[in-house]
Amino acid sequence: MAIRHAADNKQVKLGKSCAEYVRRYTLCPAKHGGFDFDCGGPYCYSAMNIVKATRRFEDWLVQRTSVVKKDLRTKHEGMKSAVFPFLRATYYRWAERWPEVCPELAKAPRVLGVGDLHVENFGTWRDIEGRLIWGVNDFDEACTISFANDLVRLCVSAHLASEAGHLALSHKDICESVLEGYTAALKDSGCPFVLAERHRWLRDIAEGKLRDPIQYWKKMCALPSTAAREVPVSAIDALEHLLPQPYPTYLTLRRVAGLGSLGHARFVALADWDGGHIAREAKALVPSAGHFLQTDGGPAEILYQTVLHRAVRCPDPFVRLSGRWIVRRLSPDCSRIELAALSEAKQEARLLLAMGYETANIHLGTRPARKPILQYLKKQKPKWLHGAALDMVKALRADWQEWKKSGYV
Repeated sequence: MAIRHAADNKQVKLGKSCAEYVRRYTLCPAKHGGFDFDCGGPYCYSAMNIVKATRRFEDWLVQRTSVVKKDLRTKHEGMKSAVFPFLRATYYRWAERWPEVCPELAKAPRVLGVGDLHVENFGTWRDIEGRLIWGVNDFDEACTISFANDLVRLCVSAHLASEAGHLALSHKDICESVLEGYTAALKDSGCPFVLAERHRWLRDIAEGKLRDPIQYWKKMCALPSTAAREVPVSAIDALEHLLPQPYPTYLTLRRVAGLGSLGHARFVALADWDGGHIAREAKALVPSAGHFLQTDGGPAEILYQTVLHRAVRCPDPFVRLSGRWIVRRLSPDCSRIELAALSEAKQEARLLLAMGYETANIHLGTRPARKPILQYLKKQKPKWLHGAALDMVKALRADWQEWKKSGYV
């Protein structure tokens, strides 16, 4: 298959995997410009570089939510700083490259998955019984994907963390630990991580000095305030429904956090209630970035709440989807665990095994996929996960180098 660029009329040949990718993920050239296909086919995203892909994605994004331009500039700067932040910030690019770089794995049994899984996408919360729970704590990009997507992306992020000195494991050991945990959970039909009488080692990580409530609330109180009239009514309503009733007097603040969702509006309601601080956050959601490649014309769903309901999980009762806002309680107990904490844990292999197990807890929400996945895994060659992760790291680094050279702020 070959493509012709509309502007200069030059032809570019596509390899087999790229041609297959193009047939699966297409956009209308009449609407978006760029490449036309000799076969009368669609727009070729694989022919685009990271800079053009980012512009296309952000054009898609502004049609679906009010973008905070200052935060988006912060995101662009972060994407240049190092390859791990680049990975976190560019799931839209991963979704483009994944079926091109790993075409066979992209056709593996499909599940309702995390999408943008990485080693900092895990944290803690309190369940309805007040127990401390550990697991995946961000489902902004939840979508139906190959089960292998989440495994490979988790391993890629761990590879990068290892190279940065945050995990003292080889690439091979990383993949073996993740896959061991994942397979064990499928065979066990999963189990949530309740940090009580079990998993003492994991509780020690979760309750480390970086979760000090004094420092946490000091940082929260320093967030910039914003007038309530500047906050969308739908966000105010979502926040107030999650506060104690009758809700206390609160301050409305703006918060900048994460990387993948930088540019999305975030508002915090902060109150002093019954002797201490409490906070709730409302973050604007859009459908998974994977949907910006699709052209079926149908509305894309936000699957955040669906994942929470279906997964093997002790859910946080203070996480709710309200329209296009995801609302959650903010507290030292309810936040993600950062790489700095992982590097101090000295339990790297055990931690990655737990991450693999928890990934399966999410995938087990698609119950009919359990047996097909186990059968698929039995047929794979040794080190298949390691090989796929290395291939995606190579593609990721190439995009990062291009962004450092030509990316915009």
